[in-house]
Amino acid sequence: MKWKKTFPGIVLTCFLLIFLASCAWSPGHPDYTNESMDFGAVRSVAVLPFMNLSSDDQAGERVRDAFMGMLLATEAIYVLPPGEVERGISRVGIRIPQTPTMEEVTKLKGVLEVDAVITGVLREYGVVRSGSAEANLVSLSLQMLETQTGSTVWAASSTKGGISLTDRLLGSGGRPMNDVTIQVIDDLLDELFD
Repeated sequence: MKWKKTFPGIVLTCFLLIFLASCAWSPGHPDYTNESMDFGAVRSVAVLPFMNLSSDDQAGERVRDAFMGMLLATEAIYVLPPGEVERGISRVGIRIPQTPTMEEVTKLKGVLEVDAVITGVLREYGVVRSGSAEANLVSLSLQMLETQTGSTVWAASSTKGGISLTDRLLGSGGRPMNDVTIQVIDDLLDELFD
């Protein structure tokens, strides 16, 4: 008879454990901001090609283009056009533009006349699946290097999308990739201008 009284509690506990196990937990990445940097002095930036760790070969360029457009739309910083950035990379002779050295960054200052350079790593871009549920996921890390010394003055990461509890229960396909990409970029821009 006693088990009948405790049975609802056991069911509730099991449900909560399953719910917590099914939720995607991300510890987040610590952000970095150089407190001695005067970000108000940054008037122009060059966004270098992003390192693409995803399985989609074109994803890095798509996300970089979206980031450049949204950064330019803030009207807080002038963003050099991609052609100018490529010209600067070529003139400086940067072998791996996704991961420039401090010396290469300082040389870009003379060639492109920018105050900072932004580099990025696209860690995830695509569909994730769990059972019958699937959803889009984007994970992006950015860093800003000031061109005077080539040192990192800001870094942040964001991951958006993924399979939610609603996706698991209803089998929906999650948010469109464009929406998830915009969410990630908005999150990073909020971090940058915070």
